[in-house]
Amino acid sequence: MAGGVKLLGAWTSSYTHRVQLALKLKGVEFEYVEEDLRNKSPLLLLHNPVYKKVPVLIYGNDAIAESTVILEYIDETWKQHPLMTDNSSERAKVRFWSHFTDDKLGPAVGDVFRQRGEEQRAALDEVHRNLKTLEDELVQGFFKGRKFFGGEKMGFLDIVIGCGSYWLWVFEEVVGVKLVDSEAFPRFFSWLRDFEELPEVKEIIPPADKLLEYARGIHQMITSVAPVAPVEEAASVEQTSAA
Repeated sequence: MAGGVKLLGAWTSSYTHRVQLALKLKGVEFEYVEEDLRNKSPLLLLHNPVYKKVPVLIYGNDAIAESTVILEYIDETWKQHPLMTDNSSERAKVRFWSHFTDDKLGPAVGDVFRQRGEEQRAALDEVHRNLKTLEDELVQGFFKGRKFFGGEKMGFLDIVIGCGSYWLWVFEEVVGVKLVDSEAFPRFFSWLRDFEELPEVKEIIPPADKLLEYARGIHQMITSVAPVAPVEEAASVEQTSAA
């Protein structure tokens, strides 16, 4: 296919980091373009006119949006270091838990960050219920006995859940709550530490001080006495997520 690989993304976007990590694991060289989400480029608007969000992967005549769709495209286009097996049953399970992460866990973590009082406590309870679900899946479910969800090496689901894990401790620091308790979720906590220690993961995680500065600024804005609409960055990434 003619043309190189180009990724339109944002440094705050865990969804962008999913794509970066998958490309690095595959050994695919790519050009990264940092988008100004307050002033979106014509290239972004051209290739994602429906959602107008990052990430977008451009390869030859193909322009792919939505991170999990992009991950499947990458896995099918470049065969080295498979992210999913050929087993249709396992692939279905991986897709199911990917949707769980984006539809339930991520939004709940975001609500802990955005809400206050009873609403925040309810969101925190929801996060812990979702983490307990993942803990049970690792201990006694389909992924029992595996170092990673993908087996001995990280796979599709590890990328989906793990990218954005840095927001967990950032949110804990900014909001002053405990999201991931090593005693309550020992297997998940162990998996998370193993994931974060991988060299490829360390390459894509933004600097801690930069993450904290960004999160504190956003938190101060959205929890002010007169709340305003979420900033453009939050709206222009698929959905602000910590998982």
